Amino acid sequence: MTHSTSPAPTPGPRAGRREWTALGVLMLPLLLVSMDVSVLYFAIPAISADLEPSGTQQLWIFDIYAFVLAGLLMTMGSLGDRIGRRRLLLCGAAAFGAASVLAAYADSAGTLIAARALLGVGGATLMPSTMAIIRTMFTDPGQRAKAVGLWSGVMTGGIALGSVMSGVLVQYFWWGSVFLVNLPAMVLLLVLGPVLLPESRNPRPGRFDLLSVPLSMAAVLPLIYGVKEIPSEGWQPRYVVCVAVGLLFTALFAHRQRTAESPLIPPELFRGRGFAPAVVLNLVSSFGMMGSAFFTTQYLQSVLGKSSMEAALWALLPTVLVGVAAPVAAQLVQKGVDRAHVVAGGFAVAACGYGLLVLAGTDSLWLVLAGAGVLASGIVTVMSQMMDLALGTVPVGNAGTASSLLETGAEFGGALGMAALGSIGTAVYRHEMPSTAPAAARETLGGALDTARRLPDGAGDALTTAAREAFTSGMNAAAVAGALLLLAAATLATTTLRRLPTPTPTPTPEKSLT
Repeated sequence: MTHSTSPAPTPGPRAGRREWTALGVLMLPLLLVSMDVSVLYFAIPAISADLEPSGTQQLWIFDIYAFVLAGLLMTMGSLGDRIGRRRLLLCGAAAFGAASVLAAYADSAGTLIAARALLGVGGATLMPSTMAIIRTMFTDPGQRAKAVGLWSGVMTGGIALGSVMSGVLVQYFWWGSVFLVNLPAMVLLLVLGPVLLPESRNPRPGRFDLLSVPLSMAAVLPLIYGVKEIPSEGWQPRYVVCVAVGLLFTALFAHRQRTAESPLIPPELFRGRGFAPAVVLNLVSSFGMMGSAFFTTQYLQSVLGKSSMEAALWALLPTVLVGVAAPVAAQLVQKGVDRAHVVAGGFAVAACGYGLLVLAGTDSLWLVLAGAGVLASGIVTVMSQMMDLALGTVPVGNAGTASSLLETGAEFGGALGMAALGSIGTAVYRHEMPSTAPAAARETLGGALDTARRLPDGAGDALTTAAREAFTSGMNAAAVAGALLLLAAATLATTTLRRLPTPTPTPTPEKSLT
């Protein structure tokens, strides 16, 4: 069995102005890829009025981007290691730009769905490529940690910024402008990328295992789809079947990676000390982040009664703390603080954020925003450290594969967080709602508010109050579960990451083509 491995890494030279300028160029497409997760938030009413999609088509307009992105991450990470990360990044940028134009001028729901799918393909090439190129450019551990921290902050901030930007663009232009905003950044990347970014690839990648591609997609897509739909639709048989099918193909994919001559995900990546814990802890951190987002977005709109635009603007406030968290964590590790303690501290801080959500009532705007900010800062601390650890642990030639595996785990963790914590919140909501309430009102808060609008004033107000109190109780209960999970993750981090050496990568084992 042949695998792509590299010699043990040694310290490399420090990056200069060129590398930091190149990092700034890389951040632009990364920001847009993360923004595209939420960029349709305010555009969908205008799209619905113009293209008249069916209910199913509207769901796919929302979801197809994230599904294709998650399904292709591992494939594209491995492909970049083989053909060159810069080459794949530039191809992805061209595809992302072309798909943005197609989406902006789509004249039917089907065309828009296809364009969103192509955006997902482009996004899947951009995300692991940017991280792998960072691994190549920043060979000094301290500089790499700072660069990875910036990467994590941009990813987190982009998701929050996407909804706000879509609201502004739709208000002053037309819905297609939310896609055209991608073009300047992609053009800039295509012009400056060949000049500033180094080309690198694994010199001994082995043959590309084509069978692993459909197996990986068959594992990821139904699994994420099933766990994503369960919180809102309940444990319906089709979603349970999706999860079961995904788990079956996950087992088949794992078997293929152990037995193939040149696997998509080399099993020896997990033998590097710290890589497996990094993947697991990164997954848990994404679980905590997205699990809280399921409640806080609904709380701002449906409990506090904010408009969509107001809620999106308020949601930007917690991201202020995110910009500080990752650099501080990197500085602590560089000053000699054990990474295990920094990561455990990040989980503990995030658990405190959930603790603030436990205390929230039906009129606790600032408490909820503070909880979301504290939670996000703790989670970004963990994510930045886990990405840095994982990239520093694996051979340089497998940097793209490693980063894609981390990001796939994060996608799954986010979906699982929304499913698990969402299910807890929904169960408490239904238990708290009066048995005399209409059936639709006992199902979801949105259903209750819809029903209340059709009732006489007194009865409608009473139902609205009961539903908001029940939802808040569900959020409190889910926050307790989230806090306990993150505290358990802090303990796990302390035991699995204790006394790990600081990885010191080098570009020498792989082929540099600059």
